[in-house]
This record gives sequence, structure tokens and C-alpha cells, in this order.
Amino acid sequence: MERLQKVIANSGYTSRRKAEELISQGKVQVNGKIITELGTKVSSSDYIVVNGHLIKNSPKEYYLLNKPRGYLSTTTDDKNRKTIIDLIKTTSRIYPVGRLDYDTTGAIILTNDGELTNLLIHPKNNIEKVYIAKIKGLLTKDQANKLRNGVYFDNYKSAKAKVKIKKYNKKTDTSLVELTIHEGKNHQVKKMFEAVNHEVIKLHREKVSFLEVKNLKSGEYRILTPKEVKKLYFEATKKN
Repeated sequence: MERLQKVIANSGYTSRRKAEELISQGKVQVNGKIITELGTKVSSSDYIVVNGHLIKNSPKEYYLLNKPRGYLSTTTDDKNRKTIIDLIKTTSRIYPVGRLDYDTTGAIILTNDGELTNLLIHPKNNIEKVYIAKIKGLLTKDQANKLRNGVYFDNYKSAKAKVKIKKYNKKTDTSLVELTIHEGKNHQVKKMFEAVNHEVIKLHREKVSFLEVKNLKSGEYRILTPKEVKKLYFEATKKN
């Protein structure tokens, strides 16, 4: 059983706040009965109508995908480019939790659970994301320390990060660097390296929170277990 306003919001019809307004205004029916009491709980078998629009109360689904290069992290694209939704076999309306760039690969969660999505993407909840970046040049200790302490880009200073220099290839003049952050600004990892004068050649996200994709081939996905979903909720709501 879930709160009615949460079910309406999770369906994508409107925000939870707006759903609460619609309920209070008497514009929501459950099984043919007008509901005006906030906090009313409903099940997946209940028939919910908002302003004449049938709301589908779908069971929650949770997936971990190893995103391949060349896919958009969005539900639709007006240019008919491939999206990661195309890779998941489901009839439910799922969406990605956050985004990975078109040319970035790796771990991304997809779900139809709006509450968990909001918890995971909010920076205050400190959900760690681990990236492996192949960059041009040698990342010096001084540059690594700047990344650890936060760098400026787009009039914003990044939070403290974890940095580990994994390898330097003298022949190709490239470095492999592990970067752990808990924010999700647009193109953040690339811009952080740009701020210390390094261009990112390849970028792969290895982990989101405790979820890794090392056992998934590119384009493969798996369903999260109930235990993993519970742990994600715990990670996103614990005091940091």
C-alpha cells in the first residue's frame, strides 16, 4: 500500500505537491469514489482517475545497466537517437536515475520509483559514483590534490572528491584515473579534469553507491534484488 499522492507522482502525471492539490480539490477518484483526504493509501489493484485520466499504478521495477557508448540517458529523443530505455525489456514506464553522457559508459540505475530516484540524485545524500577516466597527459600530485579539494567550473566549486592515479602510459602520454564524486552536474567529470588542464578521452562509471557493473557486459542489465533496493534506500537516507 502506498500514499495516493505518491502513486500519482510516480506515474509521471504530475509532481507530488500538485497531486496533493488535486486531491484536496476533489479531482481524484479511487474505485469511483472521490478522495479528498491526503495520505489515503492505495494498492496496485485500485482504479485511480485524476481529472478523467486513468493512472496506472505499476509495480516498482529496478534495473542496473552497463550503459554502452552511443546511447542517450533519457526516455525519448526528438532526433530518434538510441536511448538506454531501448535496452530494457519492460512495458513499464521507467526512467534513468541521473544521466551519463552519450559517449560515457558504465553503471546507471533505471526505475519507475520516483521517491528513490529523488533520494539518489540529491547531492545532500552523498551517493558516491566511481568513474575511471582515461585522460591526456600525466596527472600530477598537485593536480590530483586540487581535484580532491574541489575545482571551479561554470561558476561552481565541486565538493571534495577521492582521486587515485591508477596508471600512466608514457608511450601514449595518457593516464588512467579513478575519481569518486557524489554530485551530478552536467558533464561534471570532464569539466573537473578540464579545470586542471586535462582532456578526458574515455569515461566509464564503475559504481553507483555499492552497485558495480564489472560482471555485466556492455549493454547488459540485471534486475536489482529487494535487498539491494532496501540498501539503496538506506544509503540515501542515512545521516552522512
